[in-house]
Amino acid sequence: MDRPLTGLAAQIRDAALALGFVKVGFAPLEPFEEAGQRLAEWLASGYHGEMGYLAGEPRHEPRRLLEEARSLVVVALPWAPSAPRRPLPLEGLVARYAQGDDYHDVMRAKLRSLAERCAVLAGRPVLARPCVDSAPLLEGEAARLAGLGFIAKSTLLLIPGVGTQVVLGELLLDLELELDPPPPMEPRCGSCQACLHACPTSAFIGPYVLDARRCISYLTIELKGAVPRELRALVGTRVFGCDECQRVCPFNAAPERPSAAEFEPRPALATLDLVALLELGSAGYRKLVKKTALRRTNRERLVRNAAVALGNCGDPAAVPPLARALREHPSALVRGHAAWALSRHGGAAASDALQAARDDPDATVREEVAWALAALAAAPRAGG
Repeated sequence: MDRPLTGLAAQIRDAALALGFVKVGFAPLEPFEEAGQRLAEWLASGYHGEMGYLAGEPRHEPRRLLEEARSLVVVALPWAPSAPRRPLPLEGLVARYAQGDDYHDVMRAKLRSLAERCAVLAGRPVLARPCVDSAPLLEGEAARLAGLGFIAKSTLLLIPGVGTQVVLGELLLDLELELDPPPPMEPRCGSCQACLHACPTSAFIGPYVLDARRCISYLTIELKGAVPRELRALVGTRVFGCDECQRVCPFNAAPERPSAAEFEPRPALATLDLVALLELGSAGYRKLVKKTALRRTNRERLVRNAAVALGNCGDPAAVPPLARALREHPSALVRGHAAWALSRHGGAAASDALQAARDDPDATVREEVAWALAALAAAPRAGG
């Protein structure tokens, strides 16, 4: 049960709830030493992959973000899962949280509104800094210390009664608040390991430890180069993020859950045409990602992801557009993944396209083509 708040803290909480936040708490400003040590060990293991920014500015010291800060408000904004359905063969999957408005914009706007309300409540101008996940702050730990929930085995914050399907935000304020911080919530996962077993790429080293280099969210969003060949088939038709570890969590099973209106799915993202994505131009890219979280990755990577997804879709209608991409796309990264995707389909048309690409001007593409041709040659023939 939440501890009662009084005075200005209670007024700030009520103002935050009125803005649509489903949970509000206050975290200490002292360094998160234990979490900082865990992050250092995780980084030392190399689990962060290309996300070098995580090793930059210390993320466990909130006051570095605002020296004048005297309090740290932590909030959660919910999104509800879509009704389950079977995707069409040439349809790409976008993680549910990214199907609506860009949560960075939504959260920052609401936090700025909360800061303005705090100034009114305090009766003076307030120095404030809103933070979303792009700020160097261990927001999951801040939320845990603020009493919002606990860190689940999936490494996500889990709010009892709400689940893991939330976006977190923080607001640093130069307001001194009288608070009695709640004791951090202990994990309630028990013996459940559903999230660990559901991960398509086996990205969990164990409970509470994720190797981001194998995570589909990392592979489709953060990774700049080639998706490791041994993981491509496991990505399926996902082109931006992955919902699997959250989909199976029992805490997310409530039939009716709160959801911010801004996160309602856009039709263009709820059903994404993989062939159109493979052939996406600059103007189409700008239109597709405008004011969405898909802006986090560039056009080349989205098209790369489309090639992988078309290789996994199981529909022979994917072969002609993949052959065109291998022959004509200006990006070597895309051509290389198109070659791999053609090897997944096989057949004379795929083989002919690969043979014609053996002299591609890029060495990495030639290597992918050689691998794909060898894979086709080694594949068992129908009726053989």
